[in-house]
Amino acid sequence: MEFPRQHVRSEVVRSRFILEMASELVGYVDWAPKQTQLQMRIQGDQFPWDVRLFGSDAPNVFEPVARGEVHLAMVNPSGALAMAVQGTGPFKAPLPLRVITVLPSHDQFAFAVAERTGLRSLEEIGERRYPLRVAMRDRPEHSDYLYATEALAAAGFSWDDLFSWGGSLVHYRGLGVNVGAVERGEVDAIFEEAVKLWLERAIEAGMRVLSLSEPVLAKLESVGLRRASITRREYPKLPEDVVSLDFSGWPAYTSSETPDQLVEWFCTALEARRDRIPCDGGVKSLPLDRMCIDAPDAPLTAPFHPAAERFWRQRGYIQ
Repeated sequence: MEFPRQHVRSEVVRSRFILEMASELVGYVDWAPKQTQLQMRIQGDQFPWDVRLFGSDAPNVFEPVARGEVHLAMVNPSGALAMAVQGTGPFKAPLPLRVITVLPSHDQFAFAVAERTGLRSLEEIGERRYPLRVAMRDRPEHSDYLYATEALAAAGFSWDDLFSWGGSLVHYRGLGVNVGAVERGEVDAIFEEAVKLWLERAIEAGMRVLSLSEPVLAKLESVGLRRASITRREYPKLPEDVVSLDFSGWPAYTSSETPDQLVEWFCTALEARRDRIPCDGGVKSLPLDRMCIDAPDAPLTAPFHPAAERFWRQRGYIQ
């Protein structure tokens, strides 16, 4: 389906002015407020803000999207969306969410503990009632907490259990992991994704990356999460390959009730701007041929919105 481009009118100039300026701002390293929320309407106060787009990354936006309060959002990783659609983990019932596309991003979630703890598995934390001090980022709405909470439950204990025997959760700010806190003896463990940013330094600091056991993995897979290997090929300082959780993919998603024409507009705009949207790993153009299939770095863990699937199939991205 082809959509005509609008003639340049005053409202187009104003909107493009704001959008282009905001696009440039979020690319600056020193520009801190990078998360965006966009509302769109027909010009005039008499019209409602009837299209809402949210550049989010956390599962707490699932409910607003399911209710139709937000029309397009993103989440990282794909596994979080799987849980919401299946109604597992913290989601008490399946949410009517559908995929528009999945932005590729290869990543894993790792559970690293200081060698001084003597811990060799997640289960051992509970068995020994170890007062583990865990470092995690200071964003409790982030998918990190969803993954860590499910993993602890699969290992037989909860955060409350950990706190009851003297453990703690220490928050840190920013994308980097405070491995220095482990070296100083302030914390004993790091539960975190984005392993390429911190894993090898953690190993140098005397940390062990725990490999998840088959019983734990089976429970996690039953709620929609996927296993992943953290290998010596990628991280040569690892003593051996580790099996942990996949943290790949940035699904763009919507409600199953979103009108087909609106979804077609979204897809059309993505295809038109594919060369202007950055992608993980330094890719300069959106690889749409990998964003519409179940790829390792773009896991498709929920159904497509029918209009999105039809659009990508007509364009030849889905065979």
